[in-house]
Amino acid sequence: MTKRTTIVLLLFPTISVLVLLFLGGLAMGLMQSFGYMPLIGMNDFNIDAYGSLFGDQEFLLSLALTLWISISSTLLTMVLAIITALAFRKTFSGKRIANFLYQFPITIPHIVIAVGTLLVFSQSGMAARFAHQAGLIADQNQFPVVVSDKLGLGIIYVYLWKQIPFVGVIVLSILQAMGNNYEELARSLGASKWQAFRHVLLPTIIPGILPASIICFSFTFGSYEVPFLLGRPYPTVISVLAMRLYQDVDLNARPQAMATAVFMAAFISIMVVLYKRLLGKMSGRR
Repeated sequence: MTKRTTIVLLLFPTISVLVLLFLGGLAMGLMQSFGYMPLIGMNDFNIDAYGSLFGDQEFLLSLALTLWISISSTLLTMVLAIITALAFRKTFSGKRIANFLYQFPITIPHIVIAVGTLLVFSQSGMAARFAHQAGLIADQNQFPVVVSDKLGLGIIYVYLWKQIPFVGVIVLSILQAMGNNYEELARSLGASKWQAFRHVLLPTIIPGILPASIICFSFTFGSYEVPFLLGRPYPTVISVLAMRLYQDVDLNARPQAMATAVFMAAFISIMVVLYKRLLGKMSGRR
């Protein structure tokens, strides 16, 4: 028995389970999205569920909200992660403690941060009660709406809290591996700090943060627990809408729920393909 055969046999049980669960679930979801559910008398394939998606105002509002949250949180994450990584390049008093606190959110699950945000920043939360007791507001309802707001600010806050240190560690490792030689050389040739950053540091950082950015975007686009806890009932994000349709007592809503889920998977797949092409073009230019 060759070494390659041994490796395949050792990996086969795990891979077979993963493939069975993924492909089996995907196949069942696709069939139900095309209206094929023999158990309730749906025996004909059709695209009615997909046709109803883009004619449904709630779906379009959910898509717009999901894109807003995903794009804004990803862009803010990239910008703030670069800024904080540049700050941690420098030596300062208490850097070790600051670095520990900076990376600490990576270890905390999203749902824990979401629950903490709900307890602290809701209009009946700790911050609102403290502001009321301190006389800053006359009533707790006057506290700024951060949770269950129409812009999803509470949701974006949770994603930023988790994602900034995740991307920041990647950027910091790239900067430390690169060192200061290229930047100092650019400065010695007359480049300003901004020019050195734009023409030396940024082109080096971008190939490293692009994979992190697509991971952040994909996760926020399909995340369920955070928008479920901190979002509004209407409009809600696509993942919550799909789950709500899936749990509907009327099984006739199941095809639309599966069509929504398939749309999410297809959209993320397209984004990944576009990212790979962009990264390939950037590598070719370099």
